[in-house]
Amino acid sequence: MNEEIDFNELQSSFDIKAFIFKVISYWKVFVLTIAIGLSIAYYKNVRKENIYKLNSLISVENEQNPFFTSNTSISFNWGGVTNKVQTVMTTLKTRSHNEKVLDSLQYYIQYLEQGKYRKNDIYKNAPFIIDIDKSQGQLLGQPIGIRFLNDNEFEIFTAYESNISQAQIYSTKEKIAINIPSGEFTKKFRFGERINLPFLNGTINRRELLKPVKGAEFYIQFLNFDGVVNQYKNLIAVEPYSKGSSVLTLSLTGSNKSKIVDFLNATTEILSKTELERKNLYATKTIKFIDSSLAAVSGKLKDVEDEMNTFRKENKLFNIDAEGSKISDELKEYDFKKREINTTIEYLNSLEKYLLTKTDYTNIAAPTTAGINETNIVASVRKIIDLSTERQKLQYTTKESSDLFKDIDRRINAEKNVLLETINSTVRTLRIQLNTVNNTIANLEYKLSELPQDQQKFLKIQRKFNLSDQAYNIFQAKRGEAAVVKAANVSDINVIDEAKDIGGGLIGPDTKMNYIIAIFVGILIPLAFIVLITFLDNNIHTVADIEKLSKIPVLGIIGKYKNTGNLAVINNPKSAISEAFRVVRSSLQFMYKSQNIEGTKTVLVTSSISGEGKTFCSINIASVFALTDKKTVLVGLDLRKPKIFDDFFVNNEIGVVNYLIGDKTLNEITQTTQVKNLDVITSGPIPPNPSELLMSDRMDVFINELKKTYDIIVLDSPPLGLVTDAVELVEYADATVYMVRQNYTKKEMLSLINDKYKRGEVKNISFLFNYYSHKKNQSYGYGYGYGYGYGYGYHEDDSKQSLLNKMKSFFKLNKK
Repeated sequence: MNEEIDFNELQSSFDIKAFIFKVISYWKVFVLTIAIGLSIAYYKNVRKENIYKLNSLISVENEQNPFFTSNTSISFNWGGVTNKVQTVMTTLKTRSHNEKVLDSLQYYIQYLEQGKYRKNDIYKNAPFIIDIDKSQGQLLGQPIGIRFLNDNEFEIFTAYESNISQAQIYSTKEKIAINIPSGEFTKKFRFGERINLPFLNGTINRRELLKPVKGAEFYIQFLNFDGVVNQYKNLIAVEPYSKGSSVLTLSLTGSNKSKIVDFLNATTEILSKTELERKNLYATKTIKFIDSSLAAVSGKLKDVEDEMNTFRKENKLFNIDAEGSKISDELKEYDFKKREINTTIEYLNSLEKYLLTKTDYTNIAAPTTAGINETNIVASVRKIIDLSTERQKLQYTTKESSDLFKDIDRRINAEKNVLLETINSTVRTLRIQLNTVNNTIANLEYKLSELPQDQQKFLKIQRKFNLSDQAYNIFQAKRGEAAVVKAANVSDINVIDEAKDIGGGLIGPDTKMNYIIAIFVGILIPLAFIVLITFLDNNIHTVADIEKLSKIPVLGIIGKYKNTGNLAVINNPKSAISEAFRVVRSSLQFMYKSQNIEGTKTVLVTSSISGEGKTFCSINIASVFALTDKKTVLVGLDLRKPKIFDDFFVNNEIGVVNYLIGDKTLNEITQTTQVKNLDVITSGPIPPNPSELLMSDRMDVFINELKKTYDIIVLDSPPLGLVTDAVELVEYADATVYMVRQNYTKKEMLSLINDKYKRGEVKNISFLFNYYSHKKNQSYGYGYGYGYGYGYGYHEDDSKQSLLNKMKSFFKLNKK
């Protein structure tokens, strides 16, 4: 069981060193892919537009409008700077605000010039400007060419495939289908001349400071207004300058710095105007209310004045006695108090009704218009208006189901309930005051009744005149106050640092990052390929691979033989491959000695499948033993595919098969070769029952007869992985050589021999690694120890020397 676990551990290991060598061997591929990646990165970098980022700074102040002081009541206060800052940040990102900005800048019109790689947006650098007719449709998404003919004329040219397209009417933002001329279209116009074309409506004027050369071509392109708004709404970034600060940083990215600058400054300007309009809203409504009241009071005052003058003329009454004047002055004072109280009660009753019946509280009239200076009422009205304004602004950016609306509504209701209680309490107090004033007036009127009739009537008329005159003066004062406040109002948005192109601002494209990505991808692609082929590659490449897959020892390594024929040892006795076979011979002799095998020694050469060099190694093992004056015989036992006869110039007409069927004797089937001490017994004709012949008793007799004559018996057997013949022959072998060919033998092919080795079915078995060629992608391992064990310079080179090696040798000789 432990033995099996060891085998599994051997098979699951991964040779990191070999993998590293393999990666290094593909350095040319890495260089190529990196070069391609850098080329693509360069191609993209030079074609990408530069991206810039500019910013501006604004502050959000909390300028209190004096109308909501202790004496007045109109204000623009959203509950502190913090809430206001958040509201401004939200406003800058809303569609309604950005629609105003882009409509004022007309960024839906692009002025283009053909560049090297694309049409570039030249904005204000265009030598002309178009004044479009917003009530007419303008072609969307397709460039319209403008060619300068001279200082006064230009030519519009287009080339469209389809005659139906889409246009937009920018006054209403409506999109319509239009018919346009298909194919080539050109038409001359003069600068300032009205253009009425199906796809273009407006007037093109020259910029006097920019004079293009004759024949210069430019383009106009109209964009979908909603798309442009959405683009800038998403691009603009609004952030606090520091945590909790009322200073905001506005930033925008784009390819044209002039457009960025204009947009940032325009968005600030429009925001400032919008907020000032909102701030003045209450003063404007108050002035409107006072004006309507003044008109009524003014008319009443004139009527009373006319009545008083008429009475004087008719009754010739110009003076009132001292007692009457005193009573009149007192009545005048109390009449004023009564009017003030009634006005206040009327306002409070109106305010109560408004709070109970309305849901929009932004139109509440200012309390001071009714002379109300009660601190609690002024503060409550201010809070309700503030919260209502905040709720109104949230409707642009927040869904009605949001918890923000629920919170604001809760706060409005709470404040409204407090205000209603204050109103009821104040009205009760005012009615008590009114009763007191009415009693005093009644007493004074009783005293007045003792005066003559004409004086009484005149004083009544004078009282009405005084009341009207006082009301008129009060409203005039309030109107003047409101007008002064409105005129003195300033926006809560202050520009600290406006957007400006002072150079720099470039943030893209990130060319360095593109090159880094190119290098990374250039490395990753071949590396992934190498990893893939490494894990999918199931061939055996090194001795280390064999050692991971099996505990069977490696007998030696045979290098790649590039010459024709199989007689490597005989034809090239001084070559490195011949030395490798001598190493194999020494290893086999050591094996025989360690097993105390005396007399004739047998070696069986087998493999997993055909093509692993079994016959080549059998021939050269036999040859290398024969060169030591050992009487050697090479027996071809691959009865299905006989091969060994061609190299020795013998025939395969008779052989082992003839002996096993009793047709021939050993002497009759034995053939001598051109190699001293080496005989060959071929397999003979292919039999119908090769396995049965090799398992017969005649096989035992055959081997025993060979042992009487020869010192070394080399058995070239069939592949063990394909047929069972080789298994039957193992019992005759003192040593079994199992062939493994580099880059040919599959790893799973060793599982069969591993199983037999673990079960003890085969003994004294060793692997012989054949057709070995050391490469840079392989670890050194046993390459030189087994295959070329005694170094260069001692053996003949199997291959022709390259031109580079010849040049190196030449320079080395010259140095000596």
